Amino acid sequence: MIKFLFSLFQPLKKGGYDVLLLLVRLFIGFLMLVHGLPKLLNFSELVASFPDPIGFGSEFALILVLMAEVACSVFLILGLLTRLTSFVLVVNMLVAAFIVHGADPFSAKELAILYLAFYVILLISGGGKYSLDSWIYNKYIKKN
Repeated sequence: MIKFLFSLFQPLKKGGYDVLLLLVRLFIGFLMLVHGLPKLLNFSELVASFPDPIGFGSEFALILVLMAEVACSVFLILGLLTRLTSFVLVVNMLVAAFIVHGADPFSAKELAILYLAFYVILLISGGGKYSLDSWIYNKYIKKN
């Protein structure tokens, strides 16, 4: 029993971080995809009223958000271009939290900041062993 309790404080075993990164990618990618799909499906209704935080027009802002929330989420789930994808999503969440919801109470920014934290982790760590990034690197780049 004591051995079990002390085992709870041990760091992850080798390979555990890769499984953790896979789970984070799948979890956060799926959540953001589900968050972005209604925007894609209701594009024509949203385009007129969508916020324009960067000054290029509501339609362009909505297209950028859809690229981040839908396309980048799919890439994140696959582990393809994980760091680049995470960077795009970090920028998206920074704009959402601190520009679009900048004057709002913390409760309105909370979700964007939570997403931001996960994207920063993936930006730093990459996709891990169980990603297309790793497969491409091992198959085509590492062997040269």
